[in-house]
Amino acid sequence: MKIILASNNKNKLREIKEILSPLGFEVISQREAGADIEAEENGVTFEENAAIKAHAIYDMLHCPVIADDSGLSVDALDGAPGVYSARYAPEGKWCEKLISEMKDIPDDKRGAGFVCAICYIDNNGTEHFFRGECRGKIGYEERGTNGFGYDPVFMVGERTFAEISSEEKNKISHRANALSLLQDHLKG
Repeated sequence: MKIILASNNKNKLREIKEILSPLGFEVISQREAGADIEAEENGVTFEENAAIKAHAIYDMLHCPVIADDSGLSVDALDGAPGVYSARYAPEGKWCEKLISEMKDIPDDKRGAGFVCAICYIDNNGTEHFFRGECRGKIGYEERGTNGFGYDPVFMVGERTFAEISSEEKNKISHRANALSLLQDHLKG
């Protein structure tokens, strides 16, 4: 079964392909499907933003689409950056800004969670939502080279997401948890 990912983010595409391909799903980017558009993410929740992106592609191509919206929610920052994670700082400066804002926060107050909301629109145009989370804490410095976004500062145990392999991350991440729920739905 072919599913279009309402994104051109190569990192998201790679992660989603790695998780869904072994189950027999062919995942292609919206650009590969001929939909080179950018939906305006103006929702106030991860689910709203995922639905906006999914509908933009579904309305053009009328075939199964998945879209995710994900971000980092930091307890000490009242859930920020949250749905604004990608716009929290200039491209590539997210970790630097977060470390700066967290410099006076003690270890026991550095809790955080990555959140992923997936909107799947099936052949009939029906929306289905799946939410995954992964809890951890914010480190004091960037560590690791595997990952992207906030991965170098998001710690699970003693390592950051950027220090673990993609195979490890794909078993425990927020996106993996949401995709697991999607898999169950697609098998069902």
